[in-house]
Amino acid sequence: MAYLIDGHNLLGFLFGSGLRDASARSILVGRLEAFQRQTRRRIVLVFDGQPGGDLPARVSEKFAVLFPPEGENADAVIKDRIARSGDPRRLIVVSSDREIRAFARAHGAATLPCEAFVREMKPVLRCRREARTLEKPDGAATPLEVELWSEAFGKRR
Repeated sequence: MAYLIDGHNLLGFLFGSGLRDASARSILVGRLEAFQRQTRRRIVLVFDGQPGGDLPARVSEKFAVLFPPEGENADAVIKDRIARSGDPRRLIVVSSDREIRAFARAHGAATLPCEAFVREMKPVLRCRREARTLEKPDGAATPLEVELWSEAFGKRR
């Protein structure tokens, strides 16, 4: 299953008034990349507007950030991706937009409102953070570290 995500719709749900903040898009992309690495599911994220310096368009096998061509909007890109999909049943369309969800269901794709997707995403990201904090490097102490520790513990009063 692959996620096809209405970016501005999810931004509005997560950040509310921060929707216009350029850094909100970058934060969202970072969270989704972490989610993708954990779940190994393909993610296609579609934003309205044009790519900017804060967030260029990018496409890889597992994670893509797309922007509509001039004069179109993200909804048109999402509908086109659903319609052109070889098997829409393998898509999960994430949007709270009723029209997008109805279009997706009519083509056989599963849908998730933004709220439900966030509920799915949060525990995955939380587990990832917890796992990272438990990971410790196994490297040996450097000679400088040994010297500093020896000096600190060697001078007892």
